[in-house]
Amino acid sequence: MKPRMLSSTPNPLATLTHRIVQWARRKSPWILHFNSGGCNGCDIELLDLLTPRYDVERLGILKEASPRHADILLCTGPVTRQSRDRLLRIYEQMPAPKWVVSMGSCSCSGGVFQGGHNILGGVDQVLPVDMYIFGCPCRPEAIIDGLVRLLEQIK
Repeated sequence: MKPRMLSSTPNPLATLTHRIVQWARRKSPWILHFNSGGCNGCDIELLDLLTPRYDVERLGILKEASPRHADILLCTGPVTRQSRDRLLRIYEQMPAPKWVVSMGSCSCSGGVFQGGHNILGGVDQVLPVDMYIFGCPCRPEAIIDGLVRLLEQIK
């Protein structure tokens, strides 16, 4: 029996499957929210996105409770010594590809809590951050803009 030679041309079915998966990731990102110990101002603004006033579900964005089903980890608050291990564990439980969004001044740099004895700093001290959304607290419009820009990067 003659051995089969691998073709140098890409498999059209594999290419089509890859394109469909990429399309689905862009059109239906699921976000997981992690608060590492801030003032909850950003958390309130994030929950405001889920109301009919801003309706982020029209963009396909859903809030997920399980890290095993989430695509985007959205972090608020400064990273404390106590929350560092939990944040790493949640990040490791997320399936690849995964993206991290740092939302708010505290999450980006430590904010007003910077310099505290139990504050490690922003999320970028622990995880690779793909998108920063600045503000204290972030406006819902800024959060939507940041998430849309992240979805454009996923292309």
